[in-house]
Amino acid sequence: MLRFFLTFIVGTLTVQARGKVTIAAAANLVHTIDVVEAAFRTQHPEIEIVVVIASSGSLVAQITHGAPFDVFLSADLDYPQALIKSGHAVADSLTPFAVGQLVLWTTNPDLPIDKLVHALRDPAMHKLAIAHPSTAPYGRAAQQTLESLHLWQALQPKLVIGENISQAAQFVGSGNADAGFIARSLVMSPTLAGQGRWIEVPADLHQPLTQGAVLTLRGADNPSAREFLIFLLSEETRKVFARQGYGVPISPP
Repeated sequence: MLRFFLTFIVGTLTVQARGKVTIAAAANLVHTIDVVEAAFRTQHPEIEIVVVIASSGSLVAQITHGAPFDVFLSADLDYPQALIKSGHAVADSLTPFAVGQLVLWTTNPDLPIDKLVHALRDPAMHKLAIAHPSTAPYGRAAQQTLESLHLWQALQPKLVIGENISQAAQFVGSGNADAGFIARSLVMSPTLAGQGRWIEVPADLHQPLTQGAVLTLRGADNPSAREFLIFLLSEETRKVFARQGYGVPISPP
């Protein structure tokens, strides 16, 4: 009986000592977050990581309605700032961790893609996929790009709107769209690498896709969440983002 009792106590303490972090991550991070998580777990095997992927706007709505997330990784800085303003995130934890790159990607062999404007105007461009501009920063950047090129109104009939950047990529990969504005990190991922062709969108055609991390109010009291945020800014993680097709802030915040 005593042996059983001691075993129970040790087991209980082990469970209590094990940390857990629930992360809300923007859809462009769907492949990159797995690499970051694996690197983090090598240093903190005692911490469990749970990741939920969705558009940044959708995740903000979930957080404001009480979803149990500790860390929010957004595709921009606007959404984390909105959470801070509404009292759902910790102001001094807001940190830029990567800079996204928008690309035009196609799997249609008949669509020339050497010049961005030429591709968008080509007769072979019947359907163009973008993420939803109202909830996905990459979708907003796609709209801004088309507006900068004076093509937003002209291409309205051809637009196929995805819930997030991953769905926009699915439209292109399945052939339901001839091309799509998606994240460079997706076309460089193991899933899509080598498929189709892509061209980078000049950064001056849209607002910067500086991605920000923030602790939610729930995460503020979670030491494991703070450990993850610190690791997110490490030199090791910066190299991961660079390999995955992101720019990184000039110097660690």
